[in-house]
Amino acid sequence: MNIKKFKTMITLVSAAFLLTSGCTSVYYSAMEKFGKEKRHILVDNVEDVQKSQEKAQEEFKDALTRIKELYAFDGGDLETFYDKLKDSYDDCDSRAKQIEKRINDVEKVAFDLFKEWEIEITQINDVKLKNSSKRSLRDSKIKYQKLETIMNKSTKGMYPVLSKLKDYVLYLKHNLNAKAVGSLSGEIVSIEKDVAKLIKDMNISIKEAENFINNF
Repeated sequence: MNIKKFKTMITLVSAAFLLTSGCTSVYYSAMEKFGKEKRHILVDNVEDVQKSQEKAQEEFKDALTRIKELYAFDGGDLETFYDKLKDSYDDCDSRAKQIEKRINDVEKVAFDLFKEWEIEITQINDVKLKNSSKRSLRDSKIKYQKLETIMNKSTKGMYPVLSKLKDYVLYLKHNLNAKAVGSLSGEIVSIEKDVAKLIKDMNISIKEAENFINNF
């Protein structure tokens, strides 16, 4: 690896650690050395949420597939089906936590960006330029608030599905038999609807993130 690139990577990783540690001012200063202003960081963080939601869609689909496989169970090694479902649940649960953290990062940077913007507007003496900057700030806040609302809505939609998946996993853990599988068969329609709605909401969030990235 090129030494310069390696040093850059180490610095960026260290900067990311500073953000998670609460040393935001040091983090922003470090990122500015690489030409990354708060606006750029915000867009990068939105992209991270977008990527995580795309992966979450596939993982929740996989979990639904595991449940359908259980529903179609007609003999064999039930523990293998259970292990697959548990793995799918664990993937979905980990992804949900990652998305929550990444949205928190977005909200933190957005707050700091808009606060800095408001302060710097007061330092502009030219009335025309000041008013123009105020309009830009207002428009940017509107775009961001729309995105934040949609992202949080889709995130909240993960938890009812996760709760049901956890119920299924724990129930099967304690009842690894065909009768237990039969007891879950009536749940397939309900969770299928929940997953479909979740994926739809995530699609809306992913598209809104793309719109924000392209126009912010």
